Amino acid sequence: MGKTILGLTGKIACGKGTFADYLIEKYKAKKFGFSDPLKETLLIYDIDLTRHNLQTLSTILRQNFSEDILAKALMKRAIAAKKNIIIIDGVRRLTDIENFRQLKNFSLIYIDTDEKIRFNRYVKRNQSPGDQNMNYEDFIKKDNAESENQIEGLKKFAKHVISNNGEVEELYKKTDEIIGSLRAK
Repeated sequence: MGKTILGLTGKIACGKGTFADYLIEKYKAKKFGFSDPLKETLLIYDIDLTRHNLQTLSTILRQNFSEDILAKALMKRAIAAKKNIIIIDGVRRLTDIENFRQLKNFSLIYIDTDEKIRFNRYVKRNQSPGDQNMNYEDFIKKDNAESENQIEGLKKFAKHVISNNGEVEELYKKTDEIIGSLRAK
């Protein structure tokens, strides 16, 4: 199969983390996230790792340096990685994948999940303080933040679109099918 780079995208709480964790566990994949360099930067300056701070830093970097600044950093990491499957997690805009799309071994995967299911998963996973108390209206505001508003448009660029409205086992099965199709090439 050689090295395969999978760009992973989808709206908040669609199942990207579950998809990536499964690939890491079963296929020994390596994951790099668009938030990794942002988190590293915030930690250097002892700034809280909140979604708001990550989104703000991302906007500042993209507006003041280049729209693909984070993608370039991740592309270097992906190419240097010594694993057969590389996951680029958190693709949010077309500029995030423009450089990757030129690689023969790149595929974009879009995980599509109904809004109400995503809201329920978001509250249940309680990833950040206060998430368990979030109401639906606040979730929709978060879902429509500047950093999130281009995600849905990426669906048309995806090599694989996974519907993830069912049980986790269904997601695993679909993941195995994608890996099988990539290995068949």
